[in-house]
Amino acid sequence: MPFQLSSAADKGFAKASSYDAHRPSYPLAAVDDLLAKLQVKDLKEARIVDLGAGTGKLTEMLARRDEEYEIIAVEPHGEMRKECEGKRLRGVTILQGDATSMPVESQSVDAVVVAQVFDKQISSSPFTIQAADPLFSLPLGEHSIEFTYWLSPQAIWERFHSLSQIAVLEDEELAVRQDVGLAQETSS
Repeated sequence: MPFQLSSAADKGFAKASSYDAHRPSYPLAAVDDLLAKLQVKDLKEARIVDLGAGTGKLTEMLARRDEEYEIIAVEPHGEMRKECEGKRLRGVTILQGDATSMPVESQSVDAVVVAQVFDKQISSSPFTIQAADPLFSLPLGEHSIEFTYWLSPQAIWERFHSLSQIAVLEDEELAVRQDVGLAQETSS
């Protein structure tokens, strides 16, 4: 069955520029570790698919690297893709697609990275673990890197508002939740 973006995700991520502005990126050390595990760190011009690229948080980090990767950012949500396209990142091609219909030839890339994506997309992927070399793995949990990203109360609200499950709330309900959240913050 082909992947279908849920209506909540479609509506919730419609404000992609807000999502991008208020979502922290990844720690450089974590990206370095991931690329080393995938055996593409220091591999010049490696072809990497960023599956579920969203607005390009990880894509940006890959595009800035000295390896001059050729990056194929695959994203099903139109507004998220448009935000990523607006960044005009070096060496990046942005395509509509998902894990079930990646517009990429089999065995044509050096690595596929997935930073954050709906598990429904991954669980319905036609890719097999047996075909992956190096063996497909989830590096999360194998290693952790602490980092802190401080946000003001208003910035925290803007970040929460960019999450799909909150962004779908109607304006009036959203305003009530913001007033309650900020009131709790100032009373503590």
